[in-house]
Amino acid sequence: MTTNAGSILSAALLALTAVATTACGATSIYLTPSGSTTTLMQGWEHWFKLEWSVESEPGGGKHIRGYITNEYGGSAQPVRLLAQALDASGAVVGQQIAWVPAGVRGFGRAYFEVAHLPAADHYRVSVWDYSFPQAASERP
Repeated sequence: MTTNAGSILSAALLALTAVATTACGATSIYLTPSGSTTTLMQGWEHWFKLEWSVESEPGGGKHIRGYITNEYGGSAQPVRLLAQALDASGAVVGQQIAWVPAGVRGFGRAYFEVAHLPAADHYRVSVWDYSFPQAASERP
């Protein structure tokens, strides 16, 4: 390949990368949790299990405490959860995204808390997003 053709190819790849990065960033900016949008990661139930309970707070609010279990062999970090308070019809009356502080190691379990949710008929917790970082490849 000539130097000129290589330069054009490099510029085209750089432009494509910039467009893809911008598009992905714009999508996450405008996507917010709702009654129908409970995750950014479809299929999270395949990799994670959630156990949680709701407790009362002084002043009438609610507090969710629980554990997330990683059923994948690799560590997940960062991990964010979405906790939603729902009325009897299923409409969202309050919600909060919370970090799992240190992520979840492979086949491990981590504690999480979500405080200051409003009193509601029932609650829902889902994995909002996560990442399975890949180890850096060894270079000769």
